[in-house]
Amino acid sequence: MRELLALLENNQIEELRKILSDESPENVAEFLRLVPKDSVADVFRLLPKNLALQTFIEMEIEDRETLAEELFDEKHFLDLKPLLAEMEPTDLAVFFKDIPHEQLPFVFRLLPRAVAADTFVELDSDMQETLIKAFSDKELQVMMDELFVDDAVDIIEDMPVNIAIRMLEQADKETRDNINQILKYPKDSAGSIMTVEYVSFKKDATVAEAFAKIRRTGVDSETVYTCFVTDERRELLGVVSAKTLMLSDMDTKIADIMETNIVSVETDTDKEIVANQFDKYDFLALPVVDKENRLVGIITIDDAMDILQQETTEDISIMTAVTPTDKPYLKTSVWRLWLNRVPWLLILMISATFTGWIIEANEATLAFSISLTASIPMITGTGGNAGSQASVTIIRSLALNEVQFKDIFKILWKEIRVSVLLGGTLAVACFVKLLVLNQMYDEIMVAVVICVAMFLTVVLAKVVGCLMPLFAKKLHLDPAVVASPFISTVIDALSLIIYCNVAIAILA
Repeated sequence: MRELLALLENNQIEELRKILSDESPENVAEFLRLVPKDSVADVFRLLPKNLALQTFIEMEIEDRETLAEELFDEKHFLDLKPLLAEMEPTDLAVFFKDIPHEQLPFVFRLLPRAVAADTFVELDSDMQETLIKAFSDKELQVMMDELFVDDAVDIIEDMPVNIAIRMLEQADKETRDNINQILKYPKDSAGSIMTVEYVSFKKDATVAEAFAKIRRTGVDSETVYTCFVTDERRELLGVVSAKTLMLSDMDTKIADIMETNIVSVETDTDKEIVANQFDKYDFLALPVVDKENRLVGIITIDDAMDILQQETTEDISIMTAVTPTDKPYLKTSVWRLWLNRVPWLLILMISATFTGWIIEANEATLAFSISLTASIPMITGTGGNAGSQASVTIIRSLALNEVQFKDIFKILWKEIRVSVLLGGTLAVACFVKLLVLNQMYDEIMVAVVICVAMFLTVVLAKVVGCLMPLFAKKLHLDPAVVASPFISTVIDALSLIIYCNVAIAILA
């Protein structure tokens, strides 16, 4: 490798070309990692075409992206074209992010048709819009033919009306009808995320006939690993996997090998429940049926993963008092971020006013000792943290279907026991801290007030923190709404009421 680097440094290009031509793709890929970044593209172009392609396949993903960027910047598009065809669609989407929008259509046209469609799905909505505007009607028609229906629906939902209309106009009648049908379902339902492109058999078909149908229709189906069995009315009768088909004799009837214990969801099922079904049963595909158990579509594992990511992002946003948004952070305008955050902050600011009223109402009690007033942040902060711990734990358990509202008394009993242990530990630690650090030897009763209030606050905070998400779920609200900021505000007010009443009871 040092000899090769020396040849490059001494500009002995022809000698370097000869040696590299006889090297294995693995060795060339390793050498390219040692080459200065601004020379990688030039060295790569010295390789014969077949060796260049094999070397590119052997390179690390990051090195591929760097090389592709160098070739693009230096306008070596003929060298770039075969390399793009070897990249994964998700990696291509990352590569396209750094390409100026005005040049994006040109580079996108370098992709083979099938790769282009898969990559198009992975791009963000702004890049998709740029490409659609640049496409001719023929190019858009080809793209619509290559897209799966569920992916086409997702893209259309994010597009301005004029572009959505143009996309539908360039789709064939069957695709257009399927897209319009899916668009009718509620946004967060199983029907809105399903695809109608699946493989189905009749129960009287043989395995040989099933394979023939897979070969005939599988290329246009979302998946062939899970197939479905229906009757003449499309009523769902069973499920059969590709593995079962491959391990069965060709003359075996589908009815003899299909699984009849079917887990399915209806079109109006919430998509978060759908995602939980995948997590629970480890499905690759889940059938979607109507009220009469007729198969109308399927949802695949990749869609379920997208749902879980979206729901998790939404819950995190709500739990931190931010209105959820579908756009990435860097694509979201300052005004949109302001609008997403300001309502919650205003609500929390107004609700925090109650804390001020409680302090004003108990001014005489708190004036008994400076230490009483100085300990307010510690009491309210500990209570807020304790309540948030309980609420986040229950919210996550609700999301994973580990607990339900009917478990409320079990949850309450467990949290009471936990809170007593935690409250006792914190109260003892607080008492030691007040004596050692604050040296409150002359105000033992004040220290007792603070520690008793600490204990009661933690117990109450844990109880409130575990109950509020459960009641929110029962009222068909998102449990995440009652997470950290809201819980903290409620606990602040309750902890002050407890604090002041304990002070009155002990010091009066």
